Amino acid sequence: MPIPPQGQVPDPPPEGAVQPPRGDLQQPGPRTEEAEPGPDAATGTAAPDDEYAAALREAEDNWRRALADLDNLRKRHARELERVAAAERARTAAAFLPVIDNLELALSHAGSADPGAIVEGVRAVRDQAVNVLERLGYPRHAEKGVQFDPALHEVVGVVQDPDADPNTVVQVLRPGYGEAERQLRPAAVTVAKRE
Repeated sequence: MPIPPQGQVPDPPPEGAVQPPRGDLQQPGPRTEEAEPGPDAATGTAAPDDEYAAALREAEDNWRRALADLDNLRKRHARELERVAAAERARTAAAFLPVIDNLELALSHAGSADPGAIVEGVRAVRDQAVNVLERLGYPRHAEKGVQFDPALHEVVGVVQDPDADPNTVVQVLRPGYGEAERQLRPAAVTVAKRE
């Protein structure tokens, strides 16, 4: 925060900031203007009050500079966070561009191609999108027959299945993406009933 010229009111400090000492506050120590000149007057050495006032001015100046440096650091950090977030959004969006290109290609061939070829093309595009998510750190989990894990699965139904072990996934209604600590969503599953 720059020190304003005399006569101008400084900008208010940020919320929660410590206020600098005001210049109209009384300086520490007794006033020496009315006092008789002491023995230091003849020798020309500075009085202790002048030393204290100079030290106080220097400390106040250092304090103001530190506040300005802190404010600049906060602004620089906010700009850097914004830049990193924008770069990450761009990287993620760019990873999905080939998927969109392949979907558009499939749509352009939809009218003239064999329906079986269309299904194969859509399946290939889906696999490509799943691969993109995996590269971004969100692997797909849609396995049947595995033990139910509340960190990875969301139970939407319980069924009686004599062929399945109790408390195992019988059907995956919606696949999940990501691991327990970094998860986009859990897999929606039905689970075999406990006996």
